[in-house]
Amino acid sequence: MFDKLIPLGLTSTEAKIYVTLIDLGKAQAGIVSRKTGIHRRSVYDALERLIEKGLVSYIKENDKRYYLPTDPQRIDELLHETQASIATILPALKAKYNEVKQKQETLFYKGVEGIKTVFEDQIATGQDVFIYGAAKNATEVLKYYMPHFTNKRIAKKIKLHMIYAGKRIGNPIPLAAVKFLPVEFDNPVATNIYGDKVAIILWTYEPIVILIKNKDIATAYKSYFDLLWKLAKD
Repeated sequence: MFDKLIPLGLTSTEAKIYVTLIDLGKAQAGIVSRKTGIHRRSVYDALERLIEKGLVSYIKENDKRYYLPTDPQRIDELLHETQASIATILPALKAKYNEVKQKQETLFYKGVEGIKTVFEDQIATGQDVFIYGAAKNATEVLKYYMPHFTNKRIAKKIKLHMIYAGKRIGNPIPLAAVKFLPVEFDNPVATNIYGDKVAIILWTYEPIVILIKNKDIATAYKSYFDLLWKLAKD
């Protein structure tokens, strides 16, 4: 039973001693030590902490100290006190967490589902996407998902600005501006820039994505894209 009290803020030693005192009614520290198998010095230390928490009290009889458990209802009170204490600091913790998260966030995804997560984030962001190193096999890797993504993108009027290495073979891409660099620039890594995020995608049949959320980094990558866009051909 005592292990159920540990998540409520008691140590294993404190919980074991408290439950033992419930069984005994009242007892000296030595008796508690023998019953629990806990060293007497540790028992004394734990009893003092339990007294501070209001879970144990003591009386003196013939100059001997006897320890008594308080009503278990006190455990419920402690739980509510802990919740109230957490509630007072939670807003500040959340604000700090969001502040740090907004400054920079790097996430790693693997597999087709990871790519879908990033593409859905592009839809949610709702801003144009700038891509260099655009993958010619993206439609093949995302064969069943890509039509849904394209429909959502068109519905939200999100335009793609894409730079391919070498000529792309296939149907024209809806709502997209496309340019080309020499085939020597071809590699399996594509960079997608949207909003304050940069997604670096390794387009293999087991894709890997590094998603960076950082305004300064996104701006730097966008500047590089703009330079390549000037160099690329229609």
